[in-house]
This record gives sequence, C-alpha cells and structure tokens, in this order.
Amino acid sequence: MRILQLHCDSIEYTPTKKEIKSAEDIENPETQRLEELVVVFVAIEDGDDSSVAQDAISQIKNSMEKIGCKKLLLYPYAHLSSNLAKPSTAISLLKEMESSASDLDVSHSPFGWTKSYKLQVKGHPLAESSKVVTKDSATQTEELTSDALKGESKIRSIWKIMSPDGTMSNIGDFDFTNHKKLESLAKYESAKQRHVDEPPPHVALMKKMGIADYEPASDSGNMRFYPNGRLIKSLIERYVTDRVKEYGGYEVETPIMYDSEHPSMVSYFNRFPARQYNIDSEGKKLFLRFAACFGQFLMANQYQMSYKNLPYKLYELTRYSFRREQSGELVGLRRLRAFTMPDCHAFCKNMEQAVEEIKVRFDLSQSVLTNLGIDGNDYDMAIRFTEDFYNENKTAIEELVKKHGKPVLVEMWTEKFFYFVLKWEFNFIDGLGKASALSTDQIDVENGSRYGIEFIDENNTPQHPIILHNSPSGAIERIIYALLEKAAKDSKEGRKPQFPLWLAPTQVRIIPLNAEFDEFCKTLCERISVNNIRVDIDDRNESIGKRIREAEKEWIRYILVIGQKEANSQNLSIRDRKTGDVREISFDDFLNEIHEQTKEKPFTGLNLPKYLSKRPQLMV
Repeated sequence: MRILQLHCDSIEYTPTKKEIKSAEDIENPETQRLEELVVVFVAIEDGDDSSVAQDAISQIKNSMEKIGCKKLLLYPYAHLSSNLAKPSTAISLLKEMESSASDLDVSHSPFGWTKSYKLQVKGHPLAESSKVVTKDSATQTEELTSDALKGESKIRSIWKIMSPDGTMSNIGDFDFTNHKKLESLAKYESAKQRHVDEPPPHVALMKKMGIADYEPASDSGNMRFYPNGRLIKSLIERYVTDRVKEYGGYEVETPIMYDSEHPSMVSYFNRFPARQYNIDSEGKKLFLRFAACFGQFLMANQYQMSYKNLPYKLYELTRYSFRREQSGELVGLRRLRAFTMPDCHAFCKNMEQAVEEIKVRFDLSQSVLTNLGIDGNDYDMAIRFTEDFYNENKTAIEELVKKHGKPVLVEMWTEKFFYFVLKWEFNFIDGLGKASALSTDQIDVENGSRYGIEFIDENNTPQHPIILHNSPSGAIERIIYALLEKAAKDSKEGRKPQFPLWLAPTQVRIIPLNAEFDEFCKTLCERISVNNIRVDIDDRNESIGKRIREAEKEWIRYILVIGQKEANSQNLSIRDRKTGDVREISFDDFLNEIHEQTKEKPFTGLNLPKYLSKRPQLMV
C-alpha cells in the first residue's frame, strides 16, 4: 500500500465519471468541500491484506494525533502505484480502514471515479509525508529486542512547540521562519526515520583528517580511531569527566556484559528501548551493556544511604556501550553500535529534589557543550514528558525552556510508557537535516524500586530514590561528529574550518626554510613543547609553499617558517590560520596567547612523531 498524507486547510473534489465498471454507486455526484483535515491519497496494491490495512490506518491515526487533527478523508488514488490490487480487494480494504478509524470524523471519496480536486496544504513540518506499508513490514521477523523497543512505535504522543515564555503552540500553528533547525528537528523526530540515504560531510573529513574510519574486520558501527582521533577523543573524555567530578560525581567502573536472566536485568531490559548484542557463554545468556545504568544501580543497591547523603551521584565513562542499531541508520560517527558515553546518575530523595537537581545538570550540560566548541546556536532542544508530570511540574519545565532561550520541541505522552516521566535532550542538526542527541537527562521513577535501592528518610523509614540519568555531552563520538559537521559548514560558507585549539592534534608547526635551520627549529620546538603545547617540525624535502599548504589542510592554527631573518630575531613571525595574518609577536606573548585559548582544558602531548619525515603516510 502506498500513501501520500497531507494536512490541509481544505479540499474540494467533484466526481466526474465512473472510471471502472465496479466503481461505487453514488446518487448525486456533487462537489464536496471539507476543511481542517488530513487527506490520505492511498493506492492499494496486489498482495495487500487486512494486516496491511490495519498497519496503515494505525500509522495514519498516530500521525494525526501528533498534529491534533481528528478529521480524515481517505482518497483512493491509483496513480501512486503500477501494481494495483483487484478493485474488489481495494474497496474492501478501503472500507476496513474507514471502519477502523471510526473514532475519527472519517470519510472516503468515491472509489473507481475520475475526480477533479483542489486542495490547500498547510505549511508546517509535519503537513506532508509518504509511506509504503507492506505485509513484510507488518510481519517481518523480529530480532530479540526489549518490550520497550517493540512498543516504542505505538506510543501515543502529542507534539507541540513551547516558547521561552511558556506558551505552547501546535506545530501547525508555529512560525518556523527564524527556527529552521527546530523545524528540521520536528520533522525528524515525529517521523522517526533514522535511515540515511547519503553520508553527511563529516564522513569524508574524519578520513581526510586521519581521525577515524570504518573497521571492515568488525561489525558495522564499530570504528577505528587513528592517532589524531584518539588524541581528540581522549581529551574530550578527560574534560567531560573532570567537569562531572567537579559537579560532584563519583567515578566508578562496571562490567560491559550482564546475565540477561538476572531478575533485575529482565525487568529493566523490558523497559529500555534498545537493541542489544547477545552472547552465549557456558549456558548463560549474556548481553553487552547498552548503558551504564544497571551496573551503577546494582552498585547503589549495596549502599546504606541516608536522606542526608542525597543527591548522591555515581559516574562512569563507558568505553564502550553497545547498541545494535539498524544497519541503515549507521553512518560515520553520528550513529554507532559501540560508543563512549559519559553517564552520571543522581539518586534523589523525592521529586522536589530531583526537579531542582535537574536544573543544575541542565546548566552543567550547556556549559560542557560550549567549552567543547558547540554553542547554543548549534543545537535545538526537545523535551518529553507525561501529561500528568507536566500538569504537576509546569513551572519547572518552563524554567528549563527559558534557560535554553529558544523555542523547543515538545513530545507529551498521554500515559507513562517508559521508566521516566521527563526527558530532555540537546539535538545537533547536520547538513542533511538529521538530528542527533548530545546532552540529555531523565527523571526515572521506577528503577529505585526495581533494583531495591533504598535510603532512610527523616522519619527513619526506608524509601526508594528518584534517579536522574544525565550525560552532559552525549556520546564522545557524537561530539567529534558535531565538530566536523560544523567545520564542513564553515568550509562551505567560505570560512576556514578548524578545531578548538585545545583539541587540535598539532597546535603549532615549525617549517625550516632548509636544513641549515634544523637545529634552531629543534631548540625552538623544545622551548614551545615544554609549555604544554603540541608542536611538530615539517623537515621534509619539499617546497615551503607545499609544506605551508599541507599545514593549512591539516587545520594547524599557527605556522612558524624559520629562515635567517627569523633565526636572528628576538620575536616570532607566525602565520595565524584563523585570522589569515602573518605577524610578529614575542615568545612569551605567543605562549600566553595559546594558553589563554586552552586554559582550564586538559592537555596531552603529540600522538605522532615530532618530525613529519618520520611519519608513515596514512592511506584513506
């Protein structure tokens, strides 16, 4: 079955003549006009049956609920397919779909007639969509997945936009003129289409810059990181970990695999929407962790806690977490099957404390992203909650949106399905309009009880804590993806791409004019490197022009070309890639300039040979 679905201001159609002998009989073929409705053009194909019809109408109703529309017109439209079902089958399934939508104001236009029509389609992100529904898609063999994942597509959601002043708008009524990324996020999230048709720009860059590549000898979605990539990744890992520990997280380490038949695993497993890797070992059915949650919860179960200890925060940087994402969703560093996730859980004594703590973690997440080179203009926010939680905590939700400072996408669940009642996330939107969650936090109201985690309250009574699940950055690989996507955009728009200086694999490159200045360059390199600056020397027998061009291609911020004049000078002559200038500066001022840009950030030395002549060439 092929479907074209349109949210319309109005449609006007007039049956003009019977197209086939078995066309429906209508007494007075008059012009019909309907307003404020969803029009579904539908072609029923050979092989379609009742399961296809039921699947199709379920998808249609779900999408209509998201946009808040309750009027539906089914419009038979043979031109969507060249493989049509017999007319008798088609009309039967069309009527079955209409009957199954009896809770809506539903009708269908006459089957088998040629009709003239005029319609006005609304201009919001969810107004137009197309679907192909088949028996295979309705009854395909399922992987071993959690009940939560199986049920995720059936969740009844209402989609809105909330402005910083707390105003809630229907998506169809919101003006996205100045919020194009939010519009892309709304389309992406409501459609829940994760498949990728073409690689985003960062894929070519991650290879060109010697950062990462696909590993053909592993499972898809498991990447190899080259020395430059490992350096960048390790610095981000250290920075995020340092910030979480400053916030008050206590770092732990937990196993990467668990017994799927352990009582606590069975229960949690069926509440978390993730596909997992399964392993059989000596009669045990194990799975690779898809989050740090259960490891930390099992650990927290062993603590004797008082309300005075709360909120108590456990933290782990998981290298790795594993999720068997569908193959069509895997692309570069955006969506992986093995990824590094900073994961901090806060155990809170009640909802009031949890709501206050989530505000602190929200500020932490904004700050972490900014310091990683991703500012508020680079991402948009989605916030999801149950209707009951919203009604009870409206002010707190509005405060989070106000902190964000821009309109956000809202998904409101009519009933609680997951273990959490609120989840927010910052989403980076790439050049292909795909959204990827970075920072996130959740309010978990189930797992304190599920894992038997207890604290003693003010009345000396055991209680189960509310648990917050925060990653202040999201997956480390996604941070690199976002930085590369930003760089690709800069390049496309005529700006020079670059990493934040503290993440640049080489921060300074020295280029001797010829071998006569090699010793001077070596001494200069040592003077710079002892000040925690990554500096290398391009001593290859290549022209100055070629070596400068290659340094530019590697996004190296500062280039020092050393000849007789520079060797005799008390100052340094630096080529600054960011400004495009060549300027003289004292040695101390040069160090201060770099340190000002890298202050309060972790440092590590070069992860490649200091001399370029000693480096093997990476073939990508």
